[in-house]
Amino acid sequence: MLSVLRVHLPSDIPIVGCELSPYVLLRRPDQSVFTDDVPETSPIEGHFLRYKWYRIQSDKKVAICSIHPSEQATLQCLGCVKAKIPLAKSYHCSPKCFSDAWQHHRVLHERAASAVNENGNEEEEIFGRFNNNNNNNNNQSLSSSQSLPSLANGATPLYPAAVTQRSGGETWFEVGRSKTYTPTADDIGHVLKFECVVVDVETKSPVGHTNTILTSRVIPAPSPSPRKLISVSNSDVMGHLDLDGRLSSNGTFTVLSYNILADTYATSDLYGYCPSWALSWPYRRQNLLREIVGYRADIVCLQEVQSDHFDEFFAPELDKHGYQALYKKKTAEVFNGSIMTIDGCATFFRRDRFSHVKKYEVEFNKAAQSLTDALVPSAQKKTALNRLVKDNVALIVVLEAKFSNHGVDNLGKRQLVCVANTHVNVQQDLKDVKLWQVHTLLKGLEKIAASADIPMLVCGDFNSVPGSAPHALLAIGKVDPMHPDLAVDPLGILRPATKLTHTLPLVSAYSSFARIGANLGYEQQKRRVDPATNEPLFTNCTRDFIGTLDYIFYSADTLTVESLLELLEEDSLRKDTALPSPEWSSDHIALLAEFRCKPRTRR
Repeated sequence: MLSVLRVHLPSDIPIVGCELSPYVLLRRPDQSVFTDDVPETSPIEGHFLRYKWYRIQSDKKVAICSIHPSEQATLQCLGCVKAKIPLAKSYHCSPKCFSDAWQHHRVLHERAASAVNENGNEEEEIFGRFNNNNNNNNNQSLSSSQSLPSLANGATPLYPAAVTQRSGGETWFEVGRSKTYTPTADDIGHVLKFECVVVDVETKSPVGHTNTILTSRVIPAPSPSPRKLISVSNSDVMGHLDLDGRLSSNGTFTVLSYNILADTYATSDLYGYCPSWALSWPYRRQNLLREIVGYRADIVCLQEVQSDHFDEFFAPELDKHGYQALYKKKTAEVFNGSIMTIDGCATFFRRDRFSHVKKYEVEFNKAAQSLTDALVPSAQKKTALNRLVKDNVALIVVLEAKFSNHGVDNLGKRQLVCVANTHVNVQQDLKDVKLWQVHTLLKGLEKIAASADIPMLVCGDFNSVPGSAPHALLAIGKVDPMHPDLAVDPLGILRPATKLTHTLPLVSAYSSFARIGANLGYEQQKRRVDPATNEPLFTNCTRDFIGTLDYIFYSADTLTVESLLELLEEDSLRKDTALPSPEWSSDHIALLAEFRCKPRTRR
């Protein structure tokens, strides 16, 4: 007879919006073991599986710790209450928890104060997922905390306590009858129960033991501090831009670039400081989607998108939000211990803002083959290819805007935009390969620019810090022959150094922060920019590395930067200042810039 051998959940901490998919190990009558579902429509020898999910509610009420959402709160920050910061962020499970989190927690107070001090009233945050709607009216530092013997105090969110036994004071509500279940806001604070039992197809009666799992309390998906969109086109004006007005304004559009950290690389060995539930793909994919959709960018360039995740999740989900998708996967798969996976670059654009004109795919492996055939002696080709063939790619998309500048000179003319999305090789000892890949991409873009009067955007994770040779080539169009990176060139592919040039007038969008005038708000952003390179202090922040690897470059002769998504402070990420975290689901941060097309000149 069909029997259930084992039932368990990958994580016992359920999060709102993240699907729970139990692992059910079954044994067939012939003693073979399998994990496939056995629905009533396809029984095995007269038996099928029945699933049920319950929400268990208790009369006892508790609040949830803002730092450790699986723990009950015992302390509340009075500073948050006085500053009218969302109460959910004010709870802590112990004095040590509160003390350890203070460096991060105080940022909430500072932001509440700056909202009043800079503008005279509260600031309205944009991007739907990050709305806090704080009503800050004064600046309160934390002076004390209070214990919480009772939490029945007005607007304080009340949550049921964990259920330890089936006894009086508990009510079970059936919430699902499928194998999987996605917790909702109604489940927050409640324990969930999963039941799995073998059922006779004729009598519909259970056969044998009912297998059950009790989860921890359902927690809300953690949300990071809001990131503001800051105008840089006029140094005398600073503040939040109206998102809907911006999207409908003529001649402007927004571009997002984001390395989302492929699941195959998100291992506990590399990111052991991130809670396992926050590192799991079911959680991260929903968190990433909410973040990406919340930015409402017109063009979205993502790196490290696994091919299966593109097909099964990102493409269909972003399609619901009005995006058309294009994808270029790397040219080799990665074995992650059980299956072969492959990631690549994905570019999305809003169908109501752009239409697709043309796509170019750059495979650096093919370019490496052509290079070795032309320059490398036959005896050294194998060695050369082993060094150059790293499977990196770039996706170049030409789009036509469905908006115009409404200038007299532009009437009746198509407004095209060329967007390059790439992920350059990560290995730090292959400086020559990084530079060669960037140079190869830029030469391809030069050909496109020569064939059309078209604005250029070059986005991605270049795995190159500011001041490196690849960054210099992008930012100033050439590499100093004495640059130390050029010392690593065993194949001679970078010589002579005078060939390492391009004619595209590229400028880093985020360098605009270094050029804006004096203003309290701007000075805060300028402190997050390296004055030596005019680039952000970091776009990648892990336990072992913090620095800038990601950029959005634009052609300065055809585009101007109108606004930028604010940069993060290291202290604002989380108490251990490392990514990914429960709030931010990649080890990179997203970059977003708003551009305006310059009026075309007559020729």
